[in-house]
Amino acid sequence: MGMFVRRVSQVLGLTNNTKIRNISFQSLDPPLPLPSPSLCHGIHVFHCPDTVGIVAKLSDCIASRGGNILAADVFVPQNKHVFYSRSDFVFDPLKWPRMQMEEDFLKLSQAFNATRSVVRVPALDAKYKIAVLASKQDHCLVDLLHGWQDGRLPVDITCVISNHHRDSNTHVIRFLERHGIPYHCLNMTKENKRENEILELVQNTDFLVLARYMQILSGNFLRSYGNDVINIHHGLLPSFKGGHPSKQAFEAGVKLIGATSHFVTEELDAGPIIEQMVERVSHRDNLQSFVQKSENLEKQCLSKAIRSYCELRVLPYEGKKTVVF
Repeated sequence: MGMFVRRVSQVLGLTNNTKIRNISFQSLDPPLPLPSPSLCHGIHVFHCPDTVGIVAKLSDCIASRGGNILAADVFVPQNKHVFYSRSDFVFDPLKWPRMQMEEDFLKLSQAFNATRSVVRVPALDAKYKIAVLASKQDHCLVDLLHGWQDGRLPVDITCVISNHHRDSNTHVIRFLERHGIPYHCLNMTKENKRENEILELVQNTDFLVLARYMQILSGNFLRSYGNDVINIHHGLLPSFKGGHPSKQAFEAGVKLIGATSHFVTEELDAGPIIEQMVERVSHRDNLQSFVQKSENLEKQCLSKAIRSYCELRVLPYEGKKTVVF
């Protein structure tokens, strides 16, 4: 596979003048089980100034240690002089120890003056630690908890933080107690959003998830936290703001509803978009089915955004955009 990628890169001529902007390399053979149970799956993402030979060097880095590329995605935006890539590969950890892998990709990063070079081995690396912030609505929170329990989300949930009290006999509290996940209820006012306390609770997390958290995080909080924060909101904005947006949209007779998951920035609901989903509604929907469809979209959209983030599929692009492989 390494020779294949090198040859393709030579034929395609991946330079800053290339006319090809979106490239995917995948094995032409049908998917097969891993040749050996000792092999591990690795993921590497790369963002650097565009130049000749990046794909070849990436391939050489993996192949020289006995690794094999299963799939590679490359994006070179026109007239931007930047290069993005994501590679899936398998390797033998006995032949390519994890620390050696970090050193090899670090050298490659330095050689190409990379903005970002991240490698992840899901079977060997610790899962991402997250905290979930939620308000009164449960649908996204419950879906995340079940996704974590089923193994669909490759994360460890350190705690759930809410500005809404939940009784001990509710499904959420019973679930959290059964699995040993702390629940922190912080009463808030307009003057005090309890952000210092939230910072203390999330200080050892890798990123935060806002599962329909109806409080605005300040710029000071975002700067102090320093890691990414992922949010979900309905796709009815900006037309239907305020309380009961689904009811407003239903009464307005909209035909398309949606959901958007994005990174949180100081600008309200305007951070770089990770995932969006839409679904048709019609005159046959009543308010209940309308709301159910909207909530299902929010759950699916947030879950997919988290998986994409954990699988290193999301890269920042031009400040307010993302590349999602």
